[in-house]
Amino acid sequence: MSEKTSDARGVLSQLEALLDEYMVNKAPFSLPKEVKEFIVNVSPYLVIIFAVLALPVIFAALGLTAILSPFAALGGYGYYGFSWGIQATIGLAVAVITMVLEIIAVPGMFKRTRKAWTLLFYASVISLVGSIISFSGIIGAIIGAIIGWYILFQVKELYTN
Repeated sequence: MSEKTSDARGVLSQLEALLDEYMVNKAPFSLPKEVKEFIVNVSPYLVIIFAVLALPVIFAALGLTAILSPFAALGGYGYYGFSWGIQATIGLAVAVITMVLEIIAVPGMFKRTRKAWTLLFYASVISLVGSIISFSGIIGAIIGAIIGWYILFQVKELYTN
């Protein structure tokens, strides 16, 4: 188990180094210091607000998925009805995992710790992988990940503790 964990961390470290190179060192422009400070100061509050707003939506989606999956299967939606249930389940699992990682990162975001930044990076990677696996807006997910990573890597230098 620890070998798989170290392999995953190695891949994530390589991805982080690659993104650091392209989103910071080779980026066409850098965000001004004031903008970076604003993003770092406001982002923990935004995570809290969006987490509170997302909880009822996630609970409602869990309930709707549980209720509607059998009807989708009977109606033959997707590949014999299973596609819709699997996509919904993957989407919900990814949303929950991403939200939990972001909530865990909030105290560190206030303290500007590197661990908090790393949790936010992991959440963004999980979100992208989940979107690709569930085939839910792959192009939009890739564009969103690139924009999110640009901002995340631009403010990385402010998370030092």
